[in-house]
Amino acid sequence: MSAFQLLSIMSFFLLDIGQKMDIVENKNADEKLKNLTLIIYILYLASVFIGVTAIAAIIINYVKKDDVAGTLYESHFRWQIRTFWFGILWAVIGAITAVFFIGFLILIATGIWLLYRMIRGLLALNDGKPIY
Repeated sequence: MSAFQLLSIMSFFLLDIGQKMDIVENKNADEKLKNLTLIIYILYLASVFIGVTAIAAIIINYVKKDDVAGTLYESHFRWQIRTFWFGILWAVIGAITAVFFIGFLILIATGIWLLYRMIRGLLALNDGKPIY
């Protein structure tokens, strides 16, 4: 066996090992993003009962938004951010109109809507699918 053949065989195996390491690193990064997205969903779910957890969740959404760009988690982040801002809007409207009976109905509907959005997002995340 010539030195050239031996060198080409060695480079083939080294290239294969490098590719496998890249796959493992990508899988670890993907798993971290999935766990982060799950934590944010849990924080939003908790906010239905303990409102301040939504503040932590929206901060994480905006801080980590660039990290999820181009992945399936990007749609989950967009879903979560939109849910937060529309939830705030309807909560404010409900609080303002709480003087009238309709405000309490708006607040209850907002809570149900938030639960629906978070559960739907969690189910899509569990299936490994984007939300949109």
